Amino acid sequence: MSGEGSRHPGRRRPGGMLPAFCNIAGILILVGVILSCLPLTIPRLLGYEVYHVVSGSMEPAIPVGSAVYVAAVAPEEIQDGDVIAFLSNDSVITHRVVRNRLVEGEFVTRGDANDAEDMHPIDYEDLIGRVEYHIPFIGKLMVLYTGTVGKIYVICFAACGAMLNMLAGRLRDRASED
Repeated sequence: MSGEGSRHPGRRRPGGMLPAFCNIAGILILVGVILSCLPLTIPRLLGYEVYHVVSGSMEPAIPVGSAVYVAAVAPEEIQDGDVIAFLSNDSVITHRVVRNRLVEGEFVTRGDANDAEDMHPIDYEDLIGRVEYHIPFIGKLMVLYTGTVGKIYVICFAACGAMLNMLAGRLRDRASED
């Protein structure tokens, strides 16, 4: 069978390879942007707070540059050995609980890489929550994405992906008109 409506196994789509390349590149960029945002957005939707680890006090258990996912829990639920996040001098610190002093309403903590316990106990009111899990290197991505420049990059990458998809459609339309 021949004619314009017949299908040929080796026949290319209208416009050649350029529309296909633009479409694939656009889809890959958009998928990459979406996937790179998931470790920062999904946990927040599930009720976790996400923090970036900037010091080596919890290495090797939690490396510098990790993102820690913190769940709000009552101080009484914290067990010795749990890793907690707490406020100290307007900074978020992640350390392991050595003792939970229920009567005093405070935690004695220590960073895994430190030789001694922290000098000052942590009051229950400074507790943010228990670290449920962490992902190495994602904290660095978090710093990039939460800054103004990072947000601009994410928007620009997403816009480039969308524009490549639109360009692919236009190239196909133009080729089919010819």
